[in-house]
Formats: sequence, structure tokens, C-alpha cells
Amino acid sequence: MAYFIIISVFLGYFILHSLTASLTMKQWVAKHQPAIMPWYRLIFNALAILLSLPLLMVMFFFSGEPLWSWHGFGFYFTSALAIMALIAFFYSLKYYDLAEFWGTRQLKENNKSVEDQEKFQISPFHRYVRHPWYFFSLVIIWTRDVSTLQLLVYSLVTAYFIFGSKLEERKLVAYHGEVYKKYQQKVAGVIPLPWKILSSQEAEQLLKDCPQK
Repeated sequence: MAYFIIISVFLGYFILHSLTASLTMKQWVAKHQPAIMPWYRLIFNALAILLSLPLLMVMFFFSGEPLWSWHGFGFYFTSALAIMALIAFFYSLKYYDLAEFWGTRQLKENNKSVEDQEKFQISPFHRYVRHPWYFFSLVIIWTRDVSTLQLLVYSLVTAYFIFGSKLEERKLVAYHGEVYKKYQQKVAGVIPLPWKILSSQEAEQLLKDCPQK
């Protein structure tokens, strides 16, 4: 019963998050409630944070049975990987338009556009993987000690990152067209692959091919 509750809560969150992030939902709001659009991204992020609280409560109340923990060299190695992923995440922030990401720019400019306003760009991390934040998150969670509950939760989160990234990329293809399709072909999605890496020259050429806003 406990695991059914956990799966239901997480799936409910994932479905709602995907629905509110979808281009279809944004287009519907833009058509029927255009005044909300400058607030849309800000509300979306606030809801995402607020609704994640039940997920944390579930993990707190249902601890699960221990499956494995890291000791000795394994502990130091996995901890080092997690720290490097965390540092990489914070370093990557310099390559994002955070005002656009949080929605404060849209509100300040009273922007009612459905499309994201950030230009297509390829940071050093995006040369290796299309969704570096997802990858960093997976490194962090899978290098921790694991219980039966955490195994279930981490598996659900991993599946959602993979599935959710595909939904997200439908919007990116709609926004950026053929250049993003070329980028998809050349760079791995969530897990970096040695044979799908862009050189700096290839990244520059892709950006030249993209009609910037």
C-alpha cells in the first residue's frame, strides 16, 4: 500500500508538471486568459516547488529498507562524483538566462508570448549532453545510499527525466526548427555518450545556422 501511494503521488506530480509545461497548455492560456501569460512561468515554477513538498513528505514518512550503502573507497569516489556534479550545476548557471527561466523577465516586460524568449545557445556542457541539469541530478541521486523507497523514487525520477526531456524537446523543435533537430542528432539526450559530442567548431557552426531572435 505504501509503495502504491508513493507511485501515485509521484506520477500525479509528473503528469501535472508535464501538462502545465506543455506548449498546448500555454497556447490555451494565451488564447483564453492572455493577461496571465506574463505571470505564467513564475506561477509554473512556484507550483512546481510547492507541489514537490508532498513528495518530500512521502520520502520522510516512508524510509524503506536499506539496500546498499557506500563504504571505503566507494564512499569517497561517489561523494567526489556528487560534489563535481553539484559544482558543475552551479557553474552552468552562468550560461542560462535565469530571469527568463524563473519568469521575472516576462513579468517585468509584460511579455505575453507563448514561446520562450531565450536564444538557442550551446554551452560547454551542452556540447556533451542536451540536458546537463538532468544528468547532474542523476549523478547526485544515484551516488547516494539507497533504500527500497529510494530505489523506487530514483527510478521514477530517472524515467521522468528521460520521458520529460522528450516532451520538452518537442517545444524546442517548435521554437528553433531544423537547427535543433541537427543538434539532437549530434548530442546525447540525458546521459553523455562518447560518440555523440560536439566540438567547439561544430557548436559554433550550429549557432550560425540558427536564425536568432
